Amino acid sequence: MTTTPPTAPVTGRPATGPGSGAPDRIAAAGTALARAIQRVTASALGPYQSAVIRIGFAATYLFFLVRELPHRHELYGPDSPWHWDLARQLTAGNEAFSVLLWSDSVLWFEVVYALTILSAAGLLLGWRTRTMSVLFMVGVLSVQNRSVFMGDGGDNVIHLMAIYLVFTRCAQVWSLDARRAARDAERDALGLPSRRDAVGPVLWAVLGPVLLGATLMDGLGGTWWLPVLLWILWLSAAAWWAANRFAPGGQPRALLDVLANLAHNATLLVIMVEVCLIYATAGWYKIQGSRWQDGTALYYPLKLDYFAPWPALSDVLASSGLMVMVLTYATVIVQVAFPFTLFNRRLKNVLLVIMIGEHAGIALLLGLPFFSMAMIAADAVFLPTVFLVWLGGRATLGRERLLGWLPGRSRSPEAGGPQEVPTARPAPEERGGTGEAPPHGTGGGHTLVG
Repeated sequence: MTTTPPTAPVTGRPATGPGSGAPDRIAAAGTALARAIQRVTASALGPYQSAVIRIGFAATYLFFLVRELPHRHELYGPDSPWHWDLARQLTAGNEAFSVLLWSDSVLWFEVVYALTILSAAGLLLGWRTRTMSVLFMVGVLSVQNRSVFMGDGGDNVIHLMAIYLVFTRCAQVWSLDARRAARDAERDALGLPSRRDAVGPVLWAVLGPVLLGATLMDGLGGTWWLPVLLWILWLSAAAWWAANRFAPGGQPRALLDVLANLAHNATLLVIMVEVCLIYATAGWYKIQGSRWQDGTALYYPLKLDYFAPWPALSDVLASSGLMVMVLTYATVIVQVAFPFTLFNRRLKNVLLVIMIGEHAGIALLLGLPFFSMAMIAADAVFLPTVFLVWLGGRATLGRERLLGWLPGRSRSPEAGGPQEVPTARPAPEERGGTGEAPPHGTGGGHTLVG
């Protein structure tokens, strides 16, 4: 007779023998890596931050173009000191792109200027965001490259961000695209047929021949990346339309979503690095200047008439040596320290408030509103989501109160005013707790036709 040796009781505790910790650490690291990959590929991060960047830069350039409307011919048009022939010679050497150099006619300039304004307004509202982001990029590059000596630091930031916005899914919230996607989702939940979209395919069909003509005429500049980018965007729009139309829940649509999320998240990271580089280089260059070292650098621009829209206010500030020294040193400290504070949420938020206040002061004291707006929009990539959600809620509440005071609308049903018919709208908590459109699988304004 054989007997079976007794076995140790099975417990839920891991083995504690030699070398047992290494497999556990490897498993934990693998789990963490899998979660990170899942997070990066399954969702477009920072929907509110990217929306603020979209709104901020579109509004900045829209206001700039509208303000310069009376002087557009002297700045970028046929009456510019930087003549059309000179611009052609320069772009032939640096391979820059500008549709304004396709023709020197006044009519063509007016059409391009008007389309740039309309694309900025469309991007601001989040209407057909992918189309508007591409047209906005083309308009910004065209206008700025037409007269390269008219810009400043803010224009350089807008130049870069106009390119970056093309890669982002920046219409997930606070956009007309998100509202349209939410309504389509409600119709699907109620079992109603989806509305046919005619505007998107028409835009795609119109822009295709334009892109083909520009490519054949060698009108897309001397770089290789711009034609490749525009053709990829145009072809991918057709792929999105086909996936949404014939396989909305299939693998092709899932693959496109993953690629779009990867592009968005990578671009958001590039924007963050870009902002850190701007502040780091600006701060370290200031440290090398003798006027910044002795704390008097702020005094000199306050005494220049060109940077004094409010001379009395500039004189009051410049008359205080202590205030000038404090603001001069604070500017350098904040710019140099900001990239090192990103891993401390509270300290980062404090420096963000200081930097936004600094740019507001530059707009007021030095008369550089568009530079300040561009930098504040870039800083928004680091704003906390909780604050942006709260800000959106306050804006929505203010809009509802304003509409309630308009003639023809009643603030209460008892007053005899029009009443809304209740519809089967999903509760905010069913839509992610934000009251916005679901960011994935609903279009979100990330295609030319969606």
